[in-house]
Amino acid sequence: MMVASRLRTLLSLQHLKFRTMASEASTPSISAKLVDGTALAKSVRENVAQRIHEKQKQFPRFQPQLAIVQAGERPDSSTYVRMKAKAAEQVGIKFRHITVPAEATADQIVQIVKELNADDSVSGILVQLPLGDHVTSAEERLVTEAVSPGKDVDGFHAYNIGHLSSRASDPLFAPCTPSAVLQLLKSTGVQISGTNAVVLGRSDIVGSPVASMLRNEDATVTQCHSRTKNIQDIIKNADIVVAAIGKPEFVKGSWIKPGAVVIDVGINYIPDESKKSGQRLVGDVEFSTAANVASYITPVPGGVGPMTVAMLMENTLIAATRQWEETRERKIKPLPLKMLDKVPSDIEIAMAQTPKPISDLAHEIGITANELENYGKYKAKVDLSILDRLAHRKDGKYIIVAGITPTPLGEGKSTTTIGLAQALGAELGRPAFACVRQPSQGPTFGIKGGAAGGGYSQVIPMDEFNLHLTGDIHAVTAANNLLAAALDARIFHEGTQSDKALYSRLVPTKKGKREFAPLMLKRLKKLGINKTDPNELTPEEIKRFARLDVDVDTITWNRVMDTNDRFLRKITVGQNSTEQGFERSTGFDIAVASECMAILALTTGLQDMTERLGAMVVATSKQGDPITADDIGVSGALAVLLKDAIKPNLMQTLQGTPVFVHAGPFANIAHGNSSILADRVALKLAGTEEGDSSDRVGYVLTEGGFGADMGMEKFCNIKCRVSGLKPDATIIVATTRALKMHGGGPDVSPGKPLHETYTKEDLVTLKEGCKNMVKHIENSRKFGVKVIVAINQFATDSEAELALVREEALKAGADAAVVTNHWAKGGAGARDLAEAVIQICEGESQFKFLYDLDRSIEEKIDIIGKEIYGADGIELSELARQQVDTYTRQGYSNLPICMAKTQYSFSHDPKLKGVPSGFTLPIRAVRLSAGAGFLYPILGEMQTMPGLGTRPGFWEVGLDQETGRVVGLF
Repeated sequence: MMVASRLRTLLSLQHLKFRTMASEASTPSISAKLVDGTALAKSVRENVAQRIHEKQKQFPRFQPQLAIVQAGERPDSSTYVRMKAKAAEQVGIKFRHITVPAEATADQIVQIVKELNADDSVSGILVQLPLGDHVTSAEERLVTEAVSPGKDVDGFHAYNIGHLSSRASDPLFAPCTPSAVLQLLKSTGVQISGTNAVVLGRSDIVGSPVASMLRNEDATVTQCHSRTKNIQDIIKNADIVVAAIGKPEFVKGSWIKPGAVVIDVGINYIPDESKKSGQRLVGDVEFSTAANVASYITPVPGGVGPMTVAMLMENTLIAATRQWEETRERKIKPLPLKMLDKVPSDIEIAMAQTPKPISDLAHEIGITANELENYGKYKAKVDLSILDRLAHRKDGKYIIVAGITPTPLGEGKSTTTIGLAQALGAELGRPAFACVRQPSQGPTFGIKGGAAGGGYSQVIPMDEFNLHLTGDIHAVTAANNLLAAALDARIFHEGTQSDKALYSRLVPTKKGKREFAPLMLKRLKKLGINKTDPNELTPEEIKRFARLDVDVDTITWNRVMDTNDRFLRKITVGQNSTEQGFERSTGFDIAVASECMAILALTTGLQDMTERLGAMVVATSKQGDPITADDIGVSGALAVLLKDAIKPNLMQTLQGTPVFVHAGPFANIAHGNSSILADRVALKLAGTEEGDSSDRVGYVLTEGGFGADMGMEKFCNIKCRVSGLKPDATIIVATTRALKMHGGGPDVSPGKPLHETYTKEDLVTLKEGCKNMVKHIENSRKFGVKVIVAINQFATDSEAELALVREEALKAGADAAVVTNHWAKGGAGARDLAEAVIQICEGESQFKFLYDLDRSIEEKIDIIGKEIYGADGIELSELARQQVDTYTRQGYSNLPICMAKTQYSFSHDPKLKGVPSGFTLPIRAVRLSAGAGFLYPILGEMQTMPGLGTRPGFWEVGLDQETGRVVGLF
């Protein structure tokens, strides 16, 4: 490798030392034509520059970049690097020069190379050799082998050399000097095929690759080296001679067959007293005699050297073009589905499918290795840095999947979301991402079950999806309960200490110095105390700073756990004697009801999340001021607990298309949508580059909880306000079962057999129930988006029933209404729906909000009640009115509204089916989620901690004792 690196440097130095052909090869009887490497190199560079320019006209962000790593400052190496930099500048290739100390170890350089491999902006990598006497040949090979074959523009990697030697495959790159040799040969117009070619030299960077390339051109090749006998006789029979042995003027003209083509790769200095430097540059061929015999010959300098540099530019452009196309390809390799006519249970279907490794899926959709954090084999987190890398992309199409007012059994929104993603991605080959909430373990072991979809449209592995996943809910639980513990501890310490003692413990002296913590400075500013030295506070200021004076009757912050447990709805804490009588009544909520979860779903980044956590109001002081997590000093710690949870989770469907699973806020008291960050990442991955055609756009399907009156309305008025994203369409999932219920059918209850109304054709009841669907369509159109109705087909549905629902949907103004059977047929069963989505989502979104934030709290509640629910008006209780007045005084009146009500009716009463009218919405209370950024009016009794039924779902759940697999989970 040392010899090879020296040869490469000297070849390049030809370009610097090139003089006129006449001065180097002047003899009165030259018969050979000179193969002008300088002129040919210029032509190659101009061609490279033109191709870059043409590519950038279509794709302005296309920018080839060559990175050279150099150890030390050897003059010859530095000259070589400068030459490459100049050539790169001439053709429009960005040049990056990474220098390391001369004593840098091979391992240190390998690490730099790995970082360059992972850098998408770098097209080609070249390690300037030699690396120093302390680096062995074996270590040098380790360094060159560390370069990714796809960025090995020098062509030195074993992968490329090996493929070059095989007739059955092509290398990603051919070495630059051998490529230069071949181009020079071809420029003569002499046919290579069928000729006898002799290659002098067997180095890895010239001799052997040249021999391989000539064989691939169908020449008969003889490769000579230092041990070859009768070398003169061999050369005399050659039609082509390539000399690369490093011996000055070794090949004499008398050895050369008349009319042969001679390519001289050699670079040698010999003494010459006529030169100022005392030496001159010659090749391996005695030019003065060979030129009288050969038909074509390359001069030294001015032959191979300039072309070597030019071919490096060519290789860098090839690398950049290939990488550009690969990053844009986004080709999913679908997993085959083995479907049975009799659809097995969800868990059986899920366990029968073998997911692809999540790292493979990430690569397919354009996520780099540095952006992926694996959690086992089939799930991973995606680092938020991907948003910076893809910031230039125009977002893909954004679709909210909602539904009609559901039965307690659910109408298949999750199943439709997954089935449609499979149809778009696996069946139609379009980039498609499903974004769904992480399910709580409460319902998983209760009655409702999980949220992975169903049948042949599921997220897998469904057991991991429905259980711990990557621990995000546990992180939310830890953060929520740390704040609860901190609040109670603060109340206790304030109640048992004097102002002075409390202040001394809050701001202790350490090593003779007293300092405020950063969050304390924030509290001082809030109190209007403009001091930074703890010793300067007055007794009155100390009291205001140290005492929160929590009014315990106003505490709204409960502890949480991810289990349905009715007996924790109301508890008493502080009963032990150590708490000195500081008892109070409180309770537990289900973990997904925590405001921390709502923040996780609505945050736009780490800083935003930290600020939102700090802004959470947990109580009111006795003076009537809101007390926040920042006041308690815990917001930084909460952010630390959630620093990994903020990253979206990547999983896959049964057909191997991508799914982002992130956050799981309650759809009743919170907004019931998956995270903004997951949607943003998906939209960028589904997005397009400037210059892309419209058929390259991808689709992001994000699910809203419950009916469109809840999940979709909150998505539009809350989530889209925070994110700034605009949906292109709403999909409303409808079933004949739910529509018949709204048409007057008997109650539908979990665990009870369905009445025959739902299993037999009943067009009269169905048509009456379609009014519920019509209202949802009308509501969706108020937001300015396209509306598509997905009719989720059940096995008992008749053709006439399905046709009726479709007809009523189109009459109501839906842009499309499509019957789907994805539960039984996977993506193929939603293909028609996918084609409708593609067609209808063309053009720009006309999205608009339902109300302006500057309206009063009461006005915003009234607008939702009248426009979305169909109420005659609202009625605030005395408590609700007091709360509205308090929030207005405290500066929270400009927040959006998140209505907390039943999901089983447009109204506050779950018994009022269809499209109720003539009712007034009773607002029992209005609560504040200052960190999440909304107010939530409470309509009727809302439980934030579910209970377990008589026969919960956990009865069937267990482990297969032989395989360790989960069984009985749905």
